[in-house]
Amino acid sequence: MSVKVKRARGPLQNTLRVTDDLKRQFDDLLRETLEKDVLEPAVKKEFYQRCVQLKNLVDKNKEALQKLKKSDEPAPVGSYEQQKEEEEGRLLKLSDQLQKLTLTLAQGDGEVRDQTSRNHSRASDVDDDDDEEESEEEQEEEEEDEESEEEEEDDTEFDATIREFITLGDFQAQQKDDLTFQKGEVLQILDKKPDGWWLAQDSQGNKGLVPKTYLQAYNKGEQSQEPSEEESEEEEEEEAADIKDVSRERPAEDTVSQTSPAKKTQEMSTTDALTMMGAIPSGFRSSTLAQLLEQGDQFRANMFLQPELTPSQLAFKDLLWDQERDGIQALPARASCILTLWSCKMIPLPAASIQILSRHVRLCLFDGNKVLSNIHTVRATWLPKNSKTWTFSPRVTGILPSLLDGDCFVRSGSQSAEIGILFELGVTYIRNSTGERGELSCGWTFLKLFDVSGVPMPPKTYELPLNGGTPYEHGVEVDPSISRRANSGVFHQMMTQRRQPRLLVKLRSSNTRRKELLNFLPETMVGSMCYIPLLVLYRQILGDVLLKERVSMQNTDLICNPVLATFPRVIEQTDIMDALRSGWAEKQNSMKRSEKRDKEFVKNAFIHVYHGTAYPLLQSTVLQGSKWADDEVEASRWKVIADFLKQNREKDGSLHFLLSPDNIHKPFDISEVTYDFIDAARKPLLSS
Repeated sequence: MSVKVKRARGPLQNTLRVTDDLKRQFDDLLRETLEKDVLEPAVKKEFYQRCVQLKNLVDKNKEALQKLKKSDEPAPVGSYEQQKEEEEGRLLKLSDQLQKLTLTLAQGDGEVRDQTSRNHSRASDVDDDDDEEESEEEQEEEEEDEESEEEEEDDTEFDATIREFITLGDFQAQQKDDLTFQKGEVLQILDKKPDGWWLAQDSQGNKGLVPKTYLQAYNKGEQSQEPSEEESEEEEEEEAADIKDVSRERPAEDTVSQTSPAKKTQEMSTTDALTMMGAIPSGFRSSTLAQLLEQGDQFRANMFLQPELTPSQLAFKDLLWDQERDGIQALPARASCILTLWSCKMIPLPAASIQILSRHVRLCLFDGNKVLSNIHTVRATWLPKNSKTWTFSPRVTGILPSLLDGDCFVRSGSQSAEIGILFELGVTYIRNSTGERGELSCGWTFLKLFDVSGVPMPPKTYELPLNGGTPYEHGVEVDPSISRRANSGVFHQMMTQRRQPRLLVKLRSSNTRRKELLNFLPETMVGSMCYIPLLVLYRQILGDVLLKERVSMQNTDLICNPVLATFPRVIEQTDIMDALRSGWAEKQNSMKRSEKRDKEFVKNAFIHVYHGTAYPLLQSTVLQGSKWADDEVEASRWKVIADFLKQNREKDGSLHFLLSPDNIHKPFDISEVTYDFIDAARKPLLSS
């Protein structure tokens, strides 16, 4: 009978198993931290202690690893030094993640923060035994100090007799029983629940649960002396050394107002949390351009489509009348080019815990300091077998969505020597565990439009390496682990270079016809090539109404024109623009050559097509509101649009759709047909 003898594990293998166990403990700790919207002081203290203990274990395992020798192994180990080096890298990364989490948990408490830094500095100067004794003594001191501070807060700030509290930050309701509020609101507390979620009522009578960590006792007789966020940031470093002593002398209310003005000073950002979990590469950030788009219309195409006023605001800068051709003038811009997005290669993937809803590239004009144009978005496609490569659809025609159009036009009148195109690769994601949506930047790159001599960059294909961080950070890699794995050999360095994320774009030259069309567009704008014929027709109608048909140049009355009033809203909804593009293509195919040469006939035909496609869809209640990167909403909207276009072809127009009792439209609003060019025109400050 044969007996299997279990092979003894070597020291290196034991170290690997210890690291795996420590990584699991860290993941569990981080998950527990993220599951709580607001950390109570006692829970926060517990997490902090676990974090410190776990970091000590990681440091010990790292020291044990460094002492290992190949001769200690009971059996030969292949690529021993490489395994040891990779394991040391894992431990360094884990130690760094724990250090960041420790500082995050200690944020807002000067004493704990100082104690953390002392622990970190002492760890490298003393023995293992001394380290353990000091850390135990320091943890006991922290527990005593934190308990005394918590008692002060409970005795002063949250006195049971106080009923009015002022909010220290913005809070968005997470559940139906929560109450949404803004920073600076005064809330009436109806019930102080022991779990830290209090029942409150705002000035409008709305009731709901609010976290008590967002509240500060409100004194009607005194004006709030809470410093602004900018002042707090400037004074934070200067006062860091004094917070420890001052926190013992001041009342708890003053301490809270300085150390926790809002949730963002207490809780880590989602991006930081995902990075610590290893769910995304360290070079990923929250999307800068997506945040700008959320701020309003300042960086949207509808704003840059409007005519721009001169500095005197008495005339239009980029909309002039040409008497000879009886139409608007063609105005060349300093930069006017066409580019094609080819592909994105070696883009790192988030972990499986994150579901990607959209891969896309956002681009705009940029001078290194500020965005100078609208932000245009092109969605990428990809194949499951090669998910690190994104591709685009050049020359969108027919029924293909314009959102996939990789052919873009770029126009700029800026005289900046640093003007160029900023590309930001992004993904819209949803976290499987929490259902939270967000948008990440997977890297950015910049293509200058002029060289150092002011000569336009030549038309050719450019392979642009991607940078990590935000466009205002430099020297950040998208995925630093790629460089760390590189060997010293020339061949390995070349292979590493090919593994770096990059974007391929092609600058193309324009023929005479294209240049003429581009010169009818606004001086500064970025957009899809398939939109150019529609944008040119809109600008020509705009010129007719504002420059030719107005009673006088001093007349500023409201203008009744549904096309001018609603087209800027349509351009922000790509599927309605696709419906208009499809309807106009069908109309053009049915026109005779003589009709195509008649400019007035073409403009009237376009207005007729617009009234029969885009305008009814814009006012229909059957069409759901657009929602970015939501497959169900996008499919539902496209089905309604496709059915609408089919009915138009069968019924010879949209009149049947408009009069059918089955279709309900939004109540009529005068803004549907009213165009106020004084309010819509771009002021000089917006087009610097």
